[in-house]
Amino acid sequence: MVDLTQYLWIVWLVFVVVCVIIEVLTLEFTFMMVAAGSLIGGLGTNLLGAEWWVQILAAAVISGLLLFTIRPMLLKLLHRGEEPALTNVDALKGMAGRVTTGFSESTGFVKLANGETWTARLAPEHETLTLAEGDRVVVTRIDGATAEVAPRERSETP
Repeated sequence: MVDLTQYLWIVWLVFVVVCVIIEVLTLEFTFMMVAAGSLIGGLGTNLLGAEWWVQILAAAVISGLLLFTIRPMLLKLLHRGEEPALTNVDALKGMAGRVTTGFSESTGFVKLANGETWTARLAPEHETLTLAEGDRVVVTRIDGATAEVAPRERSETP
């Protein structure tokens, strides 16, 4: 009868390669830490002649340590100097839209580029203008549940 534990090093190598391939696809350093932990802990202890359960335990402990110590530092380094992604109402400022209901008394409805329909009012500097259905606008700010809009310049691209 063949002892399969003598071929466990091949399993460790295949597992490491699979983790590296997944890491290349996800780019979040999670599977890279698991691959490094498996390489150091699993394959390393295998080459030292440890039992299979010691190999798994060492791989799990080292992977966990790498995940909770090195990975956060790498992510912080990777995203250093980036502008934070705008979300919620902050992402609406500057968004283009189209008037769906003509404005009367400086208020109406607009459909924004993201598909949402908002109650809208004209920005104070444009309150004297009238907007008809189909006119293009741009969001200048959000006030509660109302989008403040201004007419879009004709020279701007859609």
